[in-house]
Amino acid sequence: MNGQKEKTADAAKDIQVAVLGNKKIVSITEAAKINNVTRQAIYVAIKLNKLKAKKETSRWMIDLDDLMDYRKQKYSRTKSTYEGELLFDNSKGYFSINQVAKMLGVPAQKLYYATRAGYLKASRKGAAWVIHAEEVKSYQDSYLAKRSQKKQERVQAG
Repeated sequence: MNGQKEKTADAAKDIQVAVLGNKKIVSITEAAKINNVTRQAIYVAIKLNKLKAKKETSRWMIDLDDLMDYRKQKYSRTKSTYEGELLFDNSKGYFSINQVAKMLGVPAQKLYYATRAGYLKASRKGAAWVIHAEEVKSYQDSYLAKRSQKKQERVQAG
């Protein structure tokens, strides 16, 4: 990259941006930092032609504008559809495992276990688990409240 370099602060990360003519260029590593993903994810996006990049000798160069376009088009779980319908339509009470985990303050793995063990009702839509708000409330009231109560009893007894 035969241009000048500038540093920008992107979410407290030092990002190296090369200026080539009137274009701002970043490397694979910098693109990964900006998108908060792994370098491998950037390589995959390039290979799938979802992200434009040029290879000069042994280095990939990504135009910052192309990276921003890619970020806007990037896959988002919140926009996922199944048979034409929005999977996680929060306005209708449908949530993902990760959304429920954040709501309840528990690890997502605990919820996957709860669905397999039958403590939490969830439905499978393609590759995703969808949980309705009523089921979240039921799980919270019946299972999590009892566990919390048992934990308090053990602390008081001990």
